[in-house]
Amino acid sequence: MQKKTTQTLAPAAALRAPVDLYDRFGCVALLLQGGGALGAYQGGVYEALAEAGVRPTWIAGISIGAVNAAIIAGNAPGDRTRKLHAFWNGLTASPFEWQAAYAQGDALRTVVNRMSSAFTAATGTPGFFKPRLPPAWLEPPGKIEATSYYDTHELKTTLEHLIDFDRINAKETYLSVGAVNVRSGNFVYFTPDTHRIGHEHIMASGALPPGFPAIEIEGEYYWDGGLVSNTPLQWIFENGPPHDTLAFQVDLWSARGRFPRTLNEVATRQKEIQYSSRTRAGTTWLTEVQRLRRAIEDLLPKLPPELRDTEAVRILDDAPDHHVYNIVHLIYRPQNYEGDTKDFEFSRLTMEEHWRAGFNDATRTLRHRGIFEHPTNPEGVFTFDVAVDGRQ
Repeated sequence: MQKKTTQTLAPAAALRAPVDLYDRFGCVALLLQGGGALGAYQGGVYEALAEAGVRPTWIAGISIGAVNAAIIAGNAPGDRTRKLHAFWNGLTASPFEWQAAYAQGDALRTVVNRMSSAFTAATGTPGFFKPRLPPAWLEPPGKIEATSYYDTHELKTTLEHLIDFDRINAKETYLSVGAVNVRSGNFVYFTPDTHRIGHEHIMASGALPPGFPAIEIEGEYYWDGGLVSNTPLQWIFENGPPHDTLAFQVDLWSARGRFPRTLNEVATRQKEIQYSSRTRAGTTWLTEVQRLRRAIEDLLPKLPPELRDTEAVRILDDAPDHHVYNIVHLIYRPQNYEGDTKDFEFSRLTMEEHWRAGFNDATRTLRHRGIFEHPTNPEGVFTFDVAVDGRQ
C-alpha cells in the first residue's frame, strides 16, 4: 500500500516521535545509500530524526552511507549531529564558493558546479582523498598504488578522529556496512557479530574503483558495495531482528527521472539508474514475500493430517511471519543545475543545500503520523514517500 502525498500535514508540535515508539517497533532502522558528496543529505535527515526523538537501533550503510552510519553509531546520541557536521565541514571547501554564491540561474550555477567538481577531481578533498603522486600508471603492476587514481589514507585519520569504534563493537547501536570481495565478487556485510569493526571496514565499503584503492581485510581485498547493491533494504529485512520494524530508507539517487536530452544528461541518468539499486523493487519484493508468508500461515492449519508430516510442510512451518514493516522513503531529488558530477562536487554551498534538503524532507515526512502506526493491510507492509511535493 502506497501512502499518498495528499494527506493533511500535522502541526509542527506533532514532529516528536510517539513516546511508545520502541514499544510499537522493536527495530527502528536507518538505511543509507552511497552517493559521494550527496551524502550530506543524509546528515540533514539524521538531524531532523534526532530532533524528533527518533534514535535508530540498527543502521546499515553503503559507501558514503557507511561513513555516515559509522559516525552515527560510533558516537553518543548527543554528539552525533555535531560529528556529522564536523565531517562534512571538513570535506567541503572550494575556491569557487564566492562565484557559486552569486551565480544566478541554473545555467551559471551548472558552470560553477562543474568547475568545482573539476577542482575536486584535480586536487582531491581534505580529510578524504588526494591524487596519487606519482600517478598510478607510473607504479609497477601489482602494487596497490597502481590500481587507483587517488590515495585515501587521510580518510583513515578522519574516521579515527570522529568515530569511537569501541562503541560500535559494543553494539549500542547496531551497525552493518556493505562491501564486495574483489576476487570472488561476493557481496558481504561487515557487522560487530562477524568482525571487530574498524576504519578499514568503513573504507572498504566506500572504495569505489578506479578512483579509490581496494582495502585489505584479513587477507582479502574489498571494493565499494555499491558495485553490487547500493541499497541495504533487502539485506536488513532478510537478516534483521525478528521485530516489528520501522525503516527510514535514505536514498541519494532517484530511480525515477526524465528522458535525457544531452550526453551530460545521459551520464547523469545512467548513474541514477545504476546506483538507485531498484529501491522500489525491494519494497515490492518485501510486500510479495509477506503476502506469501501470510497465505502459508492461513493455509497450514487447514491441511489434512496426512500432509502435515511431509517434509515440504515441515519446511513451510518456518515461513509465517507475524511482524509488520513500515518503510519510509526519503529520496534526494537534485536541482536542475546538478549533473553527472554531483557526487564529487564538494563545495560548501552545495553541501549545505544537500543537508538542508535532507532536513526539510525528513521534517515534512515526520508530520505524517501514519509512519508510526502499524500497517493494517493483509501483508503487514506500508510504504511511505511523503516528501515528493517539494521543499519547505
